[in-house]
Amino acid sequence: MTVSDSVQKPATIRIFGTAPDSIVDGPGLRFAVFVQGCSHGCPGCHNPESQPHEGGEVRSIDSLVAEVAANKLASGVTLSGGEPFEQAAACAEVARRCRALGLGVWTYSGYTYEQLEAGVPDASARELLDATDVLVDGPFVQSLHSFDLAWRGSSNQRLVDVAATRAAGRVVEWSVPVEVPLKPPSW
Repeated sequence: MTVSDSVQKPATIRIFGTAPDSIVDGPGLRFAVFVQGCSHGCPGCHNPESQPHEGGEVRSIDSLVAEVAANKLASGVTLSGGEPFEQAAACAEVARRCRALGLGVWTYSGYTYEQLEAGVPDASARELLDATDVLVDGPFVQSLHSFDLAWRGSSNQRLVDVAATRAAGRVVEWSVPVEVPLKPPSW
């Protein structure tokens, strides 16, 4: 038995709610999970009811992932909040299972990528980063808010391509993949 085999995986997560058909929490049709609890308290937060840690409902991770898996239209899962990294171990378990279903994972956080890589708010932050494809990082800043920003609320927030960032050793921002249609062979 290895050390990781003996580590108990979380069985539950405290959530504020879900949106099984979101088009605003990342590209495509996404299953959004809004966790409960956030200590940032950003003025102008779009989900202020998700901030108290004692609110929301406790769900089994098994039932939440089963609900995601039953949605055959979603192309990805978004973890938002609240603050996913304040429940990093539980969110990492959800993210790993969703990736095993073939779904991409976006995670929103009021922490920056650099803070999370350094283990803030706790050491399990790296687990959630490991299971995240794109991290939308940084606190919401109301004075920097714009409706013209894709998939983020304020201009200080970045869309961090986690794998590319780790490979490059510097933050690499995610960009929309450009698909150029190919000429059909019959032409």
